[in-house]
Amino acid sequence: MGAAGAESTAELGRRVLRLRTERGFTQRQLAEPAYTAAYVSTLEAGKVRPSEAALRHLADRLGVSYEELTTGRSPRDATRLRAAVTDARRALATGAAEDAAGLFAEVRDEAERLGFAEERSAALLGLGDCALETGDLTVARDHFEAVERLLAGEPLPRRIPAIRGRAVAHLLAGELRYSCYLLESSIDELNASGLHDPYALLLLYTAAIAPYMDMGAHARAVRAAELALALAPSVDDPGLIARMHRGVARTLIAEGRTAEADASLAKAQELYEQLRIHTDLAHCHWMRGYVHAQDGNLERAERELRTARDMLASKRAALFTVQVEVELADVLRRRGRTAEAEALLLPLLARTPAAGAASAPMGLDAAPGEAGPGQARSGEAGPGEARSGEARSGEARSGEAGLTADRGAVHAGGAHRLLGLIADERGDAEAAEEHYCAALSLLERTGAAGDLADLCRLLGDLLRREGRLEAAMDAYRTGLGHRAAPGTTTLGPAPAEPPM
Repeated sequence: MGAAGAESTAELGRRVLRLRTERGFTQRQLAEPAYTAAYVSTLEAGKVRPSEAALRHLADRLGVSYEELTTGRSPRDATRLRAAVTDARRALATGAAEDAAGLFAEVRDEAERLGFAEERSAALLGLGDCALETGDLTVARDHFEAVERLLAGEPLPRRIPAIRGRAVAHLLAGELRYSCYLLESSIDELNASGLHDPYALLLLYTAAIAPYMDMGAHARAVRAAELALALAPSVDDPGLIARMHRGVARTLIAEGRTAEADASLAKAQELYEQLRIHTDLAHCHWMRGYVHAQDGNLERAERELRTARDMLASKRAALFTVQVEVELADVLRRRGRTAEAEALLLPLLARTPAAGAASAPMGLDAAPGEAGPGQARSGEAGPGEARSGEARSGEARSGEAGLTADRGAVHAGGAHRLLGLIADERGDAEAAEEHYCAALSLLERTGAAGDLADLCRLLGDLLRREGRLEAAMDAYRTGLGHRAAPGTTTLGPAPAEPPM
């Protein structure tokens, strides 16, 4: 008998002994009428490997299933673990992600001990979602990758939630192209293999809208929204349907159809309120604030954004909270409250490289700038929500959260853009140029084409007013390059579409 076989035989013997003792049976009572007490004694000592017939006899006498006796895994354990995952999901929806992560970790550890791969993967997926909410993007990716490895032998639709989570983590880190690649390659693989799973496809198309919009690939974003709407009737998941409505709203905002966007957000908000999913409900307030800002209703925009920020801060959703604050600062600036806006923005960038340290990219002697919060451009970049995932709080910020090149890069660029505008408006051209350059260096690596074009225009205008015409022309030309075919030069062919 090999070492592994001896170990499994010994483990089986210990399990029989434990179950027999728990039930108060003697070895003779367990053995009869087919076997002897001596046989049971030898089995419990791990000195004999019982036959299937013997195991079925023992399982029947002990009142357990054959599977539970041979593997130690009880169907009751699986049910209990699935219920624990549900409880952890509820905790994530209504409370702090750190607390929910503790519950998911307990399920993961017990599922691993008992050998329940499905329940373990569900717990790891939950841990990834918790890490997304707290802004721990590297940790989130690690958890999602662990799910993919665990389910490597399963059909692709089983792995799609983890792939979607990993794509969102890359999106929040500012890696827009790679996020698109993950989502599009999965869509292609699903369609090429004939696995037209409506839930998996809806998850992927909904997730693709955000990176498409941030890259300026509006046509692809609109098509993804259309396909998501077509798939929705085949999916019975209110949370995913609500997320889809949020994504669709972003494409409508970009087209100037703000009334329709607000109606789509109202549908999402109603579902989230019914489901008591507080983080996603906060995202709805966030996007509605963006819609009102687009319509010029700045008072309502400020109210919605403050509501979103407070809700996210109460859940300690660090990254989302600071991203909302960038949007809020933009509204405050437009309302003439520049001192408040600046006071809100500067702490968010405390952990980013100094603005002046940014080199002048693209060969400009004072490079262009970046992409601002959703509001600033004519529908190019989307509202905070779709700008990927997000951050911490203003007053409730405890200093550990911030925006960096690897954490909320698009919004970090947006914050520098706003600070550049504020400096420009008060006549501090040097500070404005530094912030525009810092924004540009952040955004160039993300591929946020519309934001980059807008920044180049702002920098060009500043340089022209300073009399630096050659540098201004360089900035304008660079901006036109980003504007010419946004989102198409870095993306391959659009993914194949499923039969509808």
